Amino acid sequence: MKSIQQLRESIDTIDDSILKLLVERMEFVEEIGRLKRENNTVIYHPDREKEIVDRLASKYTGKLSKAAIEAIFLEIFGVSRNLELPEIISFLGPEGSFTHQAAESRFGAVADYISLPSIRSVFDSVETGRAKYGVVPIENNQEGMVKETMDLLNERNLFIISEIIIPVNFCLASKENSIHQIQKIYSKDIAFQQCKGFLQDYFNHKSEDFFVQVDSTSKAAKLAVEDTKAAALCSHIAAKIYSLPILFDNIQDSEANQTRFFIISKVENLKKTDKDKTSLAIKLKHDDKPGALLSLLKDFEDVQINLLKIESRPQKDTHEFKFWFFIDIEGNKLDENVQQILDKRKDEIIFLGSYMNLC
Repeated sequence: MKSIQQLRESIDTIDDSILKLLVERMEFVEEIGRLKRENNTVIYHPDREKEIVDRLASKYTGKLSKAAIEAIFLEIFGVSRNLELPEIISFLGPEGSFTHQAAESRFGAVADYISLPSIRSVFDSVETGRAKYGVVPIENNQEGMVKETMDLLNERNLFIISEIIIPVNFCLASKENSIHQIQKIYSKDIAFQQCKGFLQDYFNHKSEDFFVQVDSTSKAAKLAVEDTKAAALCSHIAAKIYSLPILFDNIQDSEANQTRFFIISKVENLKKTDKDKTSLAIKLKHDDKPGALLSLLKDFEDVQINLLKIESRPQKDTHEFKFWFFIDIEGNKLDENVQQILDKRKDEIIFLGSYMNLC
């Protein structure tokens, strides 16, 4: 049997080989980046990344699950994109938020990020060119749609180029090794609500002032670093940013809690995949007539398009009580039946984006 030192030396040899291959890979990436710049081609292609992960996962992977392969290669993709063309990505902050986690899950840890205080400021950053891409929340499967994001998609001339789905997982992080020595827990109100079961199991005897509400889970992690007898209910990325050890992981009550995010850009990123989704903003011209919405829905039925979501939002450019609709449909703008709808309703529809359907 080999000793630990011998095994480590074998791992070092493999690591050297991996590094050599990564350097070689990046040489090809740099050449692709040069060609993309010459042709003014979009750098971010989630469909291509999915294709690579699916291809690799279909091979013999030993102990590596598909999720593990995806996690490893998403970092490689992030480094590759930054080498092809350094890009600034804005996101709804603060640093360590779930939106930050969503951004890193697609653009990698080495990208140049800007944390912004509001969804509107993320849209502003992309629209003015201060950021190439923006990452904003659009929907939580427990709480519903994010109204501000819907409204800004309708108001601004930006496109959805991808969606990101991440589970809302909380951890308990602290510099204190024993939970019995923890004197307070910092977190945001919603995190306390979503981790009630864990808190009742482990801290049921504590008084109310033991649980300290702050503005964000990121701030909670920062405070827990400064207060060695405290802990934070926070995201994994917040614990990582502040180098805060995790005592308990995935302590939220619901394993089904997920949030959907959009990546927005000034440029459409149209490319068909085997499973696409298109988002539309629709303002009906004759909404004062009976059957106006039914007529719209019938148009989708006639061309065999499945509706995935429909949400009404108030029209803010009028004194009247009128509404527009945010709609998700199956399919891509490049599909003939989708194009039929866009042509027929061109005075009523704003195309928001076609992208790979992940949920």
